[in-house]
Amino acid sequence: MLKRIATAVVLIPIVMLLVLRAPVPVVAVVAAAVALVTVQEFLKLTESYGVQPLRLPTYVFVGLCFLLLAASAAGEAPQLSALKFVLGVGFAAAIAPFIFLTITMRRSQMSSAYPAAAASAFAFAYIALPMAMLVQLRQQWAGAFWLLYLLLVVWAGDIFAYFVGKSLGRRRMSPEISPKKTWEGAVASIMASVIVGTLWMQHAPGISAALLRIGLIERRDGMFGLEQPQLWPIILLSAVVNIAAQLGDLVESLIKRGAGAKDSGTILPGHGGMLDRIDAMLFAVPVVWAYGAWRLLQ
Repeated sequence: MLKRIATAVVLIPIVMLLVLRAPVPVVAVVAAAVALVTVQEFLKLTESYGVQPLRLPTYVFVGLCFLLLAASAAGEAPQLSALKFVLGVGFAAAIAPFIFLTITMRRSQMSSAYPAAAASAFAFAYIALPMAMLVQLRQQWAGAFWLLYLLLVVWAGDIFAYFVGKSLGRRRMSPEISPKKTWEGAVASIMASVIVGTLWMQHAPGISAALLRIGLIERRDGMFGLEQPQLWPIILLSAVVNIAAQLGDLVESLIKRGAGAKDSGTILPGHGGMLDRIDAMLFAVPVVWAYGAWRLLQ
């Protein structure tokens, strides 16, 4: 527990500074590094399923996508960047299976070709695409503020699910996949996310003004005046983000349990691997990104 708390104390301020102050290309580079480490952990897990993964081609493909994202991240209108992003990632996701299958044609053992290509294509969709969406969310209007909203909603839900589930949990949610998760913890998690997300957006102008005043954000990255969204959409969004985050956690537990692994890695003391830390975010980011992109079109 002490290692877990110490790691969080070190990482949280770094993440906050990256979200608030770092230029979008820098955010893209950091997101790429996180994605590559996570992909490495995921491909390692696939070996327990009998897959012989395509490591280098997958790393190169993911790295090139983030390189293009970083190169095109600055100096564009949010609407244009969102449109280019959708076209770019759509094309990348479409050609990924064909590229990986073509590479596996060189293998002498044909039975290993499809599983390896499928694992690489899934790694791109499961890990790289949500991390790329995180970068593009940061590029939208009030991007830093929406990223902080996302982090706070997910973190609040995670904390309350743990403590309420541990103290009051009786009904197991999915004992085969994650024995410690309970319905009581899940309900508390949703309530915490809704409360934190709603309060954050209700006080958005004041918080943005304070962050702007101390120089932690630029004006385009905050939320002021009429930019503040209505209450009911935020309540619904916070609930959906929380449910997505909980599903992301369960999906990663399913992958690890099938692989016979307790953690995805050991890179973060007390927390396990990178995939263990961002599993909920991988499902939650697309929800907030889609809402932000929809708002751009209004």
